[in-house]
Formats: sequence, C-alpha cells, structure tokens
Amino acid sequence: MLNISHNQLNKSVDITDSKSGRRVFHKRYYKYFNRFLGAFAIIGFIILFLPWTQNITGRGNVTTLTPDQRPQTIQSPIPGRIEKWHVKEGDFVFKGDTIIQISEVKSEYFDPNLVARTGLQRDAKALSVESYQGKVKAQDIRINALVNERRLKLEQARNKILQSKLKVQSDSIDYEAAKVNINIAQTKYNRADTLYKDGFAALKNVEDARVKLQETQAKLISQEAKLLASKNEVINSKVEISRIQAEYADKISKAQSDKFSAQSSQFDTEAQVTKLDNEYANYKMRNSLLYITAPYDGYINKALRAGIGQTFKEGEALVGIMPAEVDLAVETYVEPIDLPLIHVGEKVRVQFDGWPAIVFSGWPNISYGTYGAEVVAVENFISPNGKFRVLLAPDGEDHPWPKDIRAGSGALTLALLEDVPIWFELWRQLNGFPPNYYQPEGDSKVSKKTKK
Repeated sequence: MLNISHNQLNKSVDITDSKSGRRVFHKRYYKYFNRFLGAFAIIGFIILFLPWTQNITGRGNVTTLTPDQRPQTIQSPIPGRIEKWHVKEGDFVFKGDTIIQISEVKSEYFDPNLVARTGLQRDAKALSVESYQGKVKAQDIRINALVNERRLKLEQARNKILQSKLKVQSDSIDYEAAKVNINIAQTKYNRADTLYKDGFAALKNVEDARVKLQETQAKLISQEAKLLASKNEVINSKVEISRIQAEYADKISKAQSDKFSAQSSQFDTEAQVTKLDNEYANYKMRNSLLYITAPYDGYINKALRAGIGQTFKEGEALVGIMPAEVDLAVETYVEPIDLPLIHVGEKVRVQFDGWPAIVFSGWPNISYGTYGAEVVAVENFISPNGKFRVLLAPDGEDHPWPKDIRAGSGALTLALLEDVPIWFELWRQLNGFPPNYYQPEGDSKVSKKTKK
C-alpha cells in the first residue's frame, strides 16, 4: 500500500496484533532467511571442492573412419555420350551393377568389330613370326650342312696333299736313282771308250755304252720332270685348301647373313605382335568401360549429368554414390592453444545434432544424450579455418552410436581432461588460463625410459 495519503492507516489502525502482522513484524522474522543463506553458503563452499572434469569443446561433423567409405563421385576414364540410365536417384546398387551405358565419341573407335579385327591382325602377324622362325631353322640346318661339307672337303684336300708329298718322296728317290744310273752309265761309257782306243774293245761296245748313257740321261730328265710335277701337285693341293676355306667361308657367311635377316624380321614382327596385343587388350578394356558400374554396394545420391545423348570428357563426374556399409567417425576442430592437450587414445564425449541431450560438461557421468568416442588421429597441419582437425572413432567400451545418424550431420565434442576442484576451474576461467597441460601415462613412462 502506497503512503501517498496524509491519513496513514498504519498510524490509526494497529495491525501488529493480527495473525499476519505477528508473522511479519515479529523480531525473529530474519531468522529463517539467515538460516537459508547460511545453508546455501555451506553448500556452495562444499560444492567448490567437488571434482570437475576439465574439457575442450569443439564443433565438427559426422564422417567416415576410412577414405574409401566416404561419399564419392563416379567418373568415366574415357570421353563418351550417355546412351541409357539403369538407375535413378536413391536406388541401392550392388558392386558391379551397371549404372550408365555410354557410347564412343571418337571416330577411331566407331568400328563395332574393332576388337575382332585387331585380333585377326595379331593372329596374322603371329603366323608371320612362325614363318620367320622356320626360315631361321632352315638357315641353321644349311649352315650346319655347309660346315660339315667344308670339313669333309678339307679332309679330302689334306689327304691329297699327303698323297702329293708321298709322290714327291717317291719321285725324289727315283730321281736320285736316275742320277746314280747316269753316273754308272757314264763310267761304263768311259771304260768302253778307253778300251776301244787301246784296241782291247770293239766299236760296237762303245756305241752300246753311248746309247745306254743317253737312255740314262733321258730317264734322269724324265724323273726330274716327274719330281717337279709332284712338287707342283703339293702346291696345288695347298692352294685347293685355301680355295675350299674361302669358298665355304663365303657360303657360310651368306647363310648366316640370311639367318640374321630372318631373325631381324622375326624380332620386328614379334614387336608388331606385341603392339597389336597391347592394342587388342586396350580396345577390349575400352569396350568394358562403355558400361559405368558401381565400385561397391551403396546408394545413388545424385545424377550429376542427366539426360540421354549428353557428351562428357574423361574424368568428368557423372553420378554420386554413398557406401552402404560405413564405419562412422566424427571430425572435430580444436584451437591451436588446446592442441597439446589432445592425444591419440583419449576419451571424448559426442553430442549429435538432432538427438536430445542434457550435457553437464564438468560431470560427463551424469550427462544424458552423449556418446563415447576415442581420438584416433590428430592432424599435424592447421586447417583453413585456423584450427586443427581431430578424428574420433566410436568407443568400444561405451554404448553404440545411433544407427540413424548420417555422414555430414553436425556434432558437439567434449574432450575430457584432468579432474580438478570446482574452485580451481572457476579461478582458471576467471583468469582466462588454459586447462592444465598434462601427458598421458604411456607417454610419461616412455619419457622416463629415454631419460635413463
């Protein structure tokens, strides 16, 4: 009641005797309030010594644990034109299912029988290789025959040399015998002539000795001619050996040249066959690329190139696909000042967007709607947003994550650090100090061992 009147009611009417007045204007009115304040102060003082878990909060989103499970686009390694769609957006496909059928846009691949004709060319060249191989074998046989023939001819020529040498020896002996005979005949002629002059022999004896001497001289000349002819035969035999060696060397060289020419043609044809094999395999593989297939089991997200008859270049994205089976993870970002506090294997609490939660950041045990996670990777290079990326995987010791969450949804993360009293945390927050720096137990043990 406002005291705006000069006739104040509290001065004319005594309200202290009323029931409400006795309660309000009693001298012990502030006793209960003081008790409440005292109890509140005691409770607040006790609360200051309760444990509080320091934490680092961060915002992130749901992703997958491995890169091959993340949403991706399917590209065509060759340029082409869309001929037919076999799926629509939202369809589930198995690995290897056909998604798009395309056709060629390059003129050198228009021939529908290109693979078969390339195979025929390859087979023809392969037969040519076999022909050259047969020619090389024939030349080898020819070379072996010439080598054997040369060996026999040389043996024959050497035998002829030996015969000529023996004949030279025989003629030489006959020649020496003829020389002895002419000496004897000359002696007989001289004796007969002396006796004739002395009158002891007839003229006929002298004439007979002269005839014998002349016959012996003729034989000597004949034997000398035979000896020279035999020596000439030896020389001719040696010349024949040289001729045989030169002749067969020329024949063998020519055969070897023909063999090497055949081998060169064979190797060149084999190279052409290998090239055709490569082209055949490439054309066959290219034909298989005319059907764009699913790389794994998943869902078709969005057709990036719609319609029929549209052309595209190689490497251009055609359709998006999401794997059916994924290992979900959360990527979150922390401030650079908090990075030394994050270690692989530490526990983290995650709150997913769209899932109701009551979060007590300092008391994670009584929080509702948060899920356990574990740090599996910490990025060493700062992200474009000025923070460091941290990858979290589900904690196997905690209850599983919701099955309905999808990659890309948001998440709030709480990295749990040391347990400190509440008064210390309030003091740290008021002064703007970072959380306590600490090392995991495993790291501390390793550091102690290294120091020793």
